[in-house]
Amino acid sequence: MNGATGGTDGTGGAGGTGTIDVLVVDDDFMVARVHRAFVERVEPFRVVGVASTGEQAARAVDELHPDLVLLDLYLPDLFGLDVIPRLRTAGHDCDVMVISAAREADTVRGAVRHGVVDYLLKPFEFEDLRARLDRYAVQRGRLLATVVHGQADVDRVLAGAAVPGPAAGTLPKGMSVETAALIERTLRTAEDTLSAAECATLAGISRVSARRYLEHFHSIGRADVSLRYGAAGRPERRYRFRGHAGAGRRPGGEARAGL
Repeated sequence: MNGATGGTDGTGGAGGTGTIDVLVVDDDFMVARVHRAFVERVEPFRVVGVASTGEQAARAVDELHPDLVLLDLYLPDLFGLDVIPRLRTAGHDCDVMVISAAREADTVRGAVRHGVVDYLLKPFEFEDLRARLDRYAVQRGRLLATVVHGQADVDRVLAGAAVPGPAAGTLPKGMSVETAALIERTLRTAEDTLSAAECATLAGISRVSARRYLEHFHSIGRADVSLRYGAAGRPERRYRFRGHAGAGRRPGGEARAGL
């Protein structure tokens, strides 16, 4: 194992500092370096270690207790999917996302049977991985916060309904589930209201796109809008995800709008 950093003091993961700790497993050190760089560009993920074989991966999970393993399948000592039952037998409940060039239907079915959270084919671009990490972060956050009151709550957990509104097929034409999840997570993790420009900067998308998704969330009742009045010009529209802690606060100069 090489490049293991952080996550060894027990404060990592969503239960500690709010980060999601990741182990990258790939036998090509250059590819692993690229994957690590990609992951570390996405909040709240951090790479706590890199492994190049199945044995190293198993040891790294024992030592680092990551929340998520990015697992290549073509490893020099083990087929990647064979690593997963070893982790479960050892009592580890980390999630696994396959990142591989393996396109065989049997392999994909096997990955599903092993409970992987996603399957990304190589080669891919940064945006491809970011969309999946964002979706995973939303799913993880919802699952950790789930309180089961009845069958409907159980059904939502089993269905993995990460973004019940937009992801359920209600998005207008031209909008993507991945970007909707990204905007939702950006709003949910914001300490205060966000303007479209601020949201765009945090999410890494254009202001026009951010505004479109924010207005959609407002139109379906999932985001609140307030107006912040400046010294001159039109008031600035600011957004907060409905139900966000402290949503009732109204910083100076803000007033509720269109609710």
